[in-house]
Amino acid sequence: MSIKLACGEFELSVGPQAGGSIETAHWKGRQILDRRPGNSVLDMACFPLVPFSNRIAGSFFDFDGREVALSPNHPADTACPVLHGFGWLSPWEVTDKSESSLELSLDCNPADWPWQFASSLSYAVSPGGFTAELGITILSEDEMPVGLGFHPYFPRNKHTLFSSLHTGEWQTDENCIPMHLDQHSQAIDWWFGRPVATRKVDTVYTGREGAMVVQWPDRGIGARILPSDELTFTTVYVPEGEDYFCVEPVSHMTDAFNRERDDSGMRVLGPGESWKVSMRIEAFDF
Repeated sequence: MSIKLACGEFELSVGPQAGGSIETAHWKGRQILDRRPGNSVLDMACFPLVPFSNRIAGSFFDFDGREVALSPNHPADTACPVLHGFGWLSPWEVTDKSESSLELSLDCNPADWPWQFASSLSYAVSPGGFTAELGITILSEDEMPVGLGFHPYFPRNKHTLFSSLHTGEWQTDENCIPMHLDQHSQAIDWWFGRPVATRKVDTVYTGREGAMVVQWPDRGIGARILPSDELTFTTVYVPEGEDYFCVEPVSHMTDAFNRERDDSGMRVLGPGESWKVSMRIEAFDF
């Protein structure tokens, strides 16, 4: 069952049973996040990423002498390696609710994941936007690799603009696994002011600086994406022939658990340790 949140002219609909996802987001009656037809989590407007973001190559990694083999989990593509963690495919429990805020929780111990953890997810709506906060606590007795993030979808047409500043763009193989980092000494806008549809990408960007902005010139509105400081990576997905795209603030590069790089963004938490990240999306006229 959907839960409606509202404050001023901003409205949010959340589906706790659908991975704790945001179903719709509207400001002044206008769509800010994209919602596709259907009831799958892949049709939702935004879902949480926990305890990792995007794909793990071969659905396999080694950690601290332990071999971890995972089951592919894409609801519509069995050939895709495991991706986006487990929170997006799990029902969340409502722990608190008001007219403009919602708190959810999840105790998670997947069959092929060697660790147990708990997650918290909250949404708070204000007159001009909303804030999402995602947390994790390790319940196992061993250290665990961790990544967190958010997966919002935005409507797009040939006029839609996306601007952001990042230092690097990963070049990927046919399975969207990073192969080579195109690194700049300073953060740049990889779209150079052109419409987002002019680049068809499914990759991750590194070294984010400042806010990210989506603008719909034909509607005269925009959305400002403000991730917390730990979310320095951004996965951007601009598919061919679709009317949406994704801007995903995340804490690590794709396939970070298989990378022996200081700049992968992979984080390790010990027993009982907790960590939280957040994302705010603000709407504006222009």
